[in-house]
Amino acid sequence: MINENSTIQFLLNDKQVSINYNQVNNFSPTTTVLQYLRNLPQTKGTKEGCAEGDCGACSVVIVSLNVENKLEYKAYDSCLLFLPMLHGKQLITVEYLKSKNELHAVQQAMVDTDGSQCGFCTPGFIMSLFALYKNSKNPSREEIDDALTGNLCRCTGYRPIIDAAIKSCSNHRQDHISENEFEVIEQLQKINQLKETNSFFTATQKYHKPHALADALKLKFSFPQALVVSGATDVALRVTKKHELLTEIIDISGVEELKNRIEENDRIYFGAGLNLEDVRLKTENSLPALHKMLNVFGSRQIRNRGTLGGNVANASPIGDMPPVLMAHNASVILESIYGKRELKLTEFITGYRTTQLKPTEIITGIKIPKPDKNIILQSYKISKRKDLDISTVSAGFSLQLNNESIVVDIKMYYGGMAATTKEPLQTKQFLIGKKWERKTIEEAMQLIDQEFTPISDARSGAEARKIMARNLLLKFWTETKIK
Repeated sequence: MINENSTIQFLLNDKQVSINYNQVNNFSPTTTVLQYLRNLPQTKGTKEGCAEGDCGACSVVIVSLNVENKLEYKAYDSCLLFLPMLHGKQLITVEYLKSKNELHAVQQAMVDTDGSQCGFCTPGFIMSLFALYKNSKNPSREEIDDALTGNLCRCTGYRPIIDAAIKSCSNHRQDHISENEFEVIEQLQKINQLKETNSFFTATQKYHKPHALADALKLKFSFPQALVVSGATDVALRVTKKHELLTEIIDISGVEELKNRIEENDRIYFGAGLNLEDVRLKTENSLPALHKMLNVFGSRQIRNRGTLGGNVANASPIGDMPPVLMAHNASVILESIYGKRELKLTEFITGYRTTQLKPTEIITGIKIPKPDKNIILQSYKISKRKDLDISTVSAGFSLQLNNESIVVDIKMYYGGMAATTKEPLQTKQFLIGKKWERKTIEEAMQLIDQEFTPISDARSGAEARKIMARNLLLKFWTETKIK
């Protein structure tokens, strides 16, 4: 039996909000946070630019309790958040940053550096800067650039905005929001003490938000056709861009059991609900090839929301995670009320956006074996822009050589070259047993050309993709050749 509650509760700036979906209101379960804010009279600073997570004009900061009952401040694209995802959290908008007597430090810095012109994008930049202010003291230029990657400006260029980040975050001090943290912690603890499943039923939609894995599995058994979401960075576009009505949803973003990381002697386990930014921060030393790919995955706002399990479940042929995870020989953990099973990621994805996931199953984790010291792993992504762009071609490589530079084993997984992430098996067999030298690679490049028949689309022509694929193998060789 699942205890259910039809009400969501959260803090909007310093006010507690309750929305009961059993009562008549203007909001559906898939109303986005952006749409909600635009319908309120005092929160018009949050703007709609693209409604797909590209421009950052709708950026907000969401505050949540971590396992130590401390507050975490993170920037998000409000156009990609469904309203029930706010349950048990604090939503901070640009209007709340100004205290009674003065602008917030990040707002004042934008004024002082002339960081705003037309002003449309400015509130989003302010919120990204506020999140940076709360999390970093004297951030590096690299960290500032990453924090602002998800915000686009058409007027100023970015120099004065970067100057504002340097100015405000280097003079870090307490703000009026910090002064209210104890009260916020108490309010969020009170909301979160009840672990009931939030269930909302309208005439056209069923939306469930469980807080325990056992309840999530029971719901998936009862509603096998329901769409499972966690970050919803891809699914939300079906609502905002295609105006699709999603009739049954199980939102597992509140299941803390899916957000853990466990390191064992021979492998690292990531909960499927762990957001990609946390995965990025936890892999710099242990899994550098994965970390490298995550450095160019979307923006910080998107990584704060998107999850490892969601990217894998999406099974997109241009998804950033499958090539590098397959090179790592990663496995997917699938669970239902009947138990759990483990599949290699190469077996899990069966076709274009199709997998072996059964209707009653949920992805609960990803297992990645720790690479041996004699294994060389690397990942690459080619896109029109370095940041915040979809892959044209991506690749994950794993190489083992003997003492004489003979290829003992090699894995090569390419995204963007076929309907699924694909390994050129003939090229692989050709390379095994050969010396890892330029002549061998040039011969292998011709085989890669024959193994792929990519399509032409808005991102690239088919012939260009072939050139990219074979040149990535050459690039990998140049970075691993024995001098």
